[in-house]
Amino acid sequence: MKKLNQTDLLNEAITILKFKQKEDFNNLKLQFELTYDSLKPVNILKNAIIDMTSVPDLKSNVASNVIGLATGYLSKKVLLGGSHNPIKRILGTVLQFVITNVIAKQSNPFQSKEIEE
Repeated sequence: MKKLNQTDLLNEAITILKFKQKEDFNNLKLQFELTYDSLKPVNILKNAIIDMTSVPDLKSNVASNVIGLATGYLSKKVLLGGSHNPIKRILGTVLQFVITNVIAKQSNPFQSKEIEE
């Protein structure tokens, strides 16, 4: 068996390092593509929606708030109609706000008494 001299050892180390550099560069390119793709606005929005729908507490809170908003809006429209009187419009907005909050708090079926205290 041939004895390796320092030059052969150095060339072998250089070859190994070049291979490792190519492999690291390919991994870096792949990670860049994944990061670039995940930072697109469509994907950010999609991931946010997936995260929101995976939390059960958030689902019930969103449902309560939507029910409250719809009820408040409808009650304002029914009671005041299309009034142009500024005082009635202000009172209608206050009424809508109050009804929205009351309905949103009362429509959460999963809310326990311990959380309210």
